[in-house]
Amino acid sequence: MVVLWTDALIYLLVATGTVMIWSLSRQRALRRPLRQLARNPIAMVSLTVLVCFALLGLADSIHFRDDGNNVISLLDVACHAMRDSTEKTYSAPFATHLYARETIILADGSTRWDFPRLQHGGAHLTDPESQWAGDVFYKSLGAFLRGAGLMAMIGFLAWADGHEQRRRFLRSPSAKAVFACLCIIVSVTYTLFALSAHYHVLGTDKVGEDVFYQALKSIRTGLVIGLLTTLVMLPLAIVFGIMAGFFKGWVDDIIQFIYTTLNSIPSVLLIAASILMVQVYMANHPDDFDNVLVRADIRLLFLCLILGVTSWTGLCRLLRAETLKLREMEYVQAAQALGVTPATTLFRHILPNVMHIVLISVVLDFSSLVLAEAVLSYINIGVDPTTYSWGNMINSARLEMAREPVVWWSLTAAFVFMFALVLAANLFADAVRDAFDPRRADNTANIAR
Repeated sequence: MVVLWTDALIYLLVATGTVMIWSLSRQRALRRPLRQLARNPIAMVSLTVLVCFALLGLADSIHFRDDGNNVISLLDVACHAMRDSTEKTYSAPFATHLYARETIILADGSTRWDFPRLQHGGAHLTDPESQWAGDVFYKSLGAFLRGAGLMAMIGFLAWADGHEQRRRFLRSPSAKAVFACLCIIVSVTYTLFALSAHYHVLGTDKVGEDVFYQALKSIRTGLVIGLLTTLVMLPLAIVFGIMAGFFKGWVDDIIQFIYTTLNSIPSVLLIAASILMVQVYMANHPDDFDNVLVRADIRLLFLCLILGVTSWTGLCRLLRAETLKLREMEYVQAAQALGVTPATTLFRHILPNVMHIVLISVVLDFSSLVLAEAVLSYINIGVDPTTYSWGNMINSARLEMAREPVVWWSLTAAFVFMFALVLAANLFADAVRDAFDPRRADNTANIAR
């Protein structure tokens, strides 16, 4: 097994998140917003989509060496048909021929200007013109029905258990929405993977690599950027924000000077300079980075660090303002009058009452960080060019959109996957904000009365 730096941090983040969710679920004050989230069908569907993306990212974070001593992941094993089925150059989705005409040498030695057949896409067809439409239709229908049948069997087994409490839960709107979402995801995924054994469902790029495979591999990069940057940002924002609001005075002045100075530096220039420093260091120490995957992983990790250092100031300001308000509350004043130490006051009275702001900000910032990776990679200061990412796919699509005929599927694939992830994150963020914001909770309770 091969463990990269980002793999280790992802495992740590998963373990920390599991412990945090278990701890939050045991707190009485948080049971109401958690139940409100569970009763929200949109929140549960969004969470289901996010969990599916996370599972794909985790599968791509378990690396090991194959028989050829190449470092691959579990996702590579699942996508071996797409990974091994490379073509010569561009081919459209579900195509059986290349996208551009070439000179074809026939068996009798003569030449012809035509579209060559693909090596893998539709290679099982003897007469693509007459067989292609029926083959794609029946393979898609059969795979979709098998995926839907699998989910129907799972739903029947869950309902046939006979437990009344479980049946009551399955009848709830949230459970129905989640099950319908899972049916669609499983059926479509089953169909796409089944078709990928015979066709390139999203076409191929300039070097003939499957675009669907690239889009799936890019999920890990987007999740790493969003999650690891949050892991770097949170300690700085929480510690400095609470200290500035609670202690005030010279402590507040120093912290304000730090984040004001940091905000004065253009973030794009700071990121570009930091990435250039990393590249120079790796070039001067080639023995420490003898693997292309290791070099790309270090650059990805450093990009997360830089984004975390430059993006903690907004949350720090929010926490400072909230702590200034909480510092004047009666229960905090009473604790100080009774001689409670500042550290105990911070941990028992201040920190629990600002966690709803932290949670809301984290979920809201996740989608913006995923989009930031795409923008930075588009201007060539993001992840390594050898790393699969939606930003690199969009960057390469610049030239593809300018050629004739237009190669549109790389940009479309990156847009669809990134749109699905960001939309699910934003919808879930709105639901979290509504559930954990005390003012919204009070309004909801008054309306209910």
